[in-house]
Amino acid sequence: MEVKPICKHYCKNPFVRFVALATLIFISGVINAQITTGALIKDMTNLKKLAEYPSPFYNTIQYSSYDRRSTLPNAPGWFENSDGFGGEPIPGFEKVLKQPGNNEIGEYLICDMKGPGAIVRLWTAAINGNIRLYLDGSKKPVYDGNAYDFFVNTYKAISNENRLNLKGSFTQNMAGYYPIPFAKGCKIIWEGDIKALHFYHVNIRMYEKGTKVETFKPEDLIQFSEAIESTDEILKNPDVLNNPANSETVSFAGTIQNDEEKEVLKLKGNKSISVLKIKIHNQDIKAALRQTILRVSFDGAADPQIQSPVGDFFGTAAGLNPYKSLPFTVTKEGELTCRYFMPFKDSVSIVVENLGDKEITLTGETTTENYNWNENMSMYFRAKWRIGNDLKSSYDQPSDITYLQTSGKGVFVGAAAHLMNPSNVPSTYGNWWGEGDEKIFVDDNPFPVFFGTGSEDYFNYAWSSPDIFYEPYCGQPRNDGPGTKGFVTNYRWHIIDNIPFEEQFAFYMELLSHEPVPGFSYARIAYLYGFKRMHDDNDRISKGDVRELELPERWYPVAKKGSANSLFYEAENLISNNENTSLLTGRLWTGGELLEWIPEQAGDKMVLDLPILEDGNYVIYITVRLDGNSGQVQANLNESDFNHGRNKIDLNTIHGTLSRTFSSARLQLKRGANKLNIESIDAKPVGIDFIWIQKR
Repeated sequence: MEVKPICKHYCKNPFVRFVALATLIFISGVINAQITTGALIKDMTNLKKLAEYPSPFYNTIQYSSYDRRSTLPNAPGWFENSDGFGGEPIPGFEKVLKQPGNNEIGEYLICDMKGPGAIVRLWTAAINGNIRLYLDGSKKPVYDGNAYDFFVNTYKAISNENRLNLKGSFTQNMAGYYPIPFAKGCKIIWEGDIKALHFYHVNIRMYEKGTKVETFKPEDLIQFSEAIESTDEILKNPDVLNNPANSETVSFAGTIQNDEEKEVLKLKGNKSISVLKIKIHNQDIKAALRQTILRVSFDGAADPQIQSPVGDFFGTAAGLNPYKSLPFTVTKEGELTCRYFMPFKDSVSIVVENLGDKEITLTGETTTENYNWNENMSMYFRAKWRIGNDLKSSYDQPSDITYLQTSGKGVFVGAAAHLMNPSNVPSTYGNWWGEGDEKIFVDDNPFPVFFGTGSEDYFNYAWSSPDIFYEPYCGQPRNDGPGTKGFVTNYRWHIIDNIPFEEQFAFYMELLSHEPVPGFSYARIAYLYGFKRMHDDNDRISKGDVRELELPERWYPVAKKGSANSLFYEAENLISNNENTSLLTGRLWTGGELLEWIPEQAGDKMVLDLPILEDGNYVIYITVRLDGNSGQVQANLNESDFNHGRNKIDLNTIHGTLSRTFSSARLQLKRGANKLNIESIDAKPVGIDFIWIQKR
């Protein structure tokens, strides 16, 4: 029996996200599947299951603290951004259950779902107060406790089991993937001060009526401990999935001239690619990864189901940015691995086009296994890429950036963004690009079934963080800096929180930056599965799309927002002794130059003269280079403490070459020359770009 969608989630008023799922359409027949905590935990690493349309069917929806003034596309309020900071004009909840009392604590409804389902993702940037979780209409909550603990380490919070510290697998950065199934319903209530922080996302699967679900209970964590342990192991080491049983490996290689398109592999039979690996052997790997186009056609499709630059498809752009996740791995040696399951009925063709100026050489291999194609359930893997160059990002003129618009039936399983942000503001508060929210429309719902609270929140982090991180489902493997300036890559894979759709799917992300940024580049790619009749709005990739992107040759910091009231000085203009120093050129550095100092031995000092124009309180910022060759330094000002004893600065990183800023404590300084001493701890190179002095 082919399962039909259970509902359309129409909004009956502007502040209620979805139709009450109590009006589920009954589908005749008994659904024999048994949904348990253990089964859902196993689904967290089951990439093969993503390729088959879900039975029993479910809708995946999101409750969040989005700004309730956003009601209709293009209507006033659509881009409003008061979404959890506290004191919102309209509380960011489904309902106010109890107005705040004298203690400022009120009760607010996050969700009240009727029918069988499962919580599959939780996220918060920060949340105060208390959470009560009720399942199946019980008057006794399954959880009644600290709200933050519930969102980030759910199983441990519910059970108080210290052994369930699953950071790096079930807890991924600021999101928790802890499945909680329920047979009859789920209600979540927040108790807290509405004026304090209360950011949240809650993602829920709602199964069609008649689905057999075994409701979560704390004892499940003992009963399904083996599933928890094995899933934890796979999520922390996804490479174990590279060699499935009864598989066959087929290698391919090719040299492709510029402007040439060549088929590098053709396979026939009813099979599936379970692992795809590619490596490009070129000196200019950054250009080759963007200008080499991958096109994969299953079963003779005239329009390839996969069309993307090679690097972007594997989640690495611009250039090579090593990371490891469940479906993708990129190594520092340039080996690119995809583990999304790609079945086909008759054949698959892999074609590579070279849109660069020089020939490229690549090698690769596919791991295939036999597969029984089912016309009612089996779907083709799809990945479609697009880019907007020379955009103007602005807070005053936001826009919805299209990731994907597609018609047909399928399941959405991931997205990645590859950006170039040439902002001249040196601080995160000022050069942040991602203030905008994700908006995901499913079928003919007039309001997004996912309406988020910020681009970084969608990608499972917060506070416009410049940190490099990568988790099984989410990551930021590149962020140049300072702040969020430069080239940036974010990804999120929807594995347990995949989004099925029956007729159409549309994904948008607001482009909303702190300050106007001309010359912004926004590449993005959507990953999904679909049946043969699926059609999307993507065009063939052109040479102009993949032209090599460069930051401006020179840039100079400006004093705005987080850098307001600041004076900036290039480091080379402040040193009193230039022995063992040189200037290195590069577009990442202010004025196009970086001061590099190579100390002869540990304990050597570099002295910079800081001009203070008047007596007052100041914070000193040092913007430096981080890379794999740099060492550690100690900073002090006028031979005194620099930052409450935290004076050591580690300039070493495994994440490429980065620009990062370190700050002093708030210091009282006198007018005139002040001495900033940089002392080498390990006699390794030190790169200093510029110093900024901010009056407080």
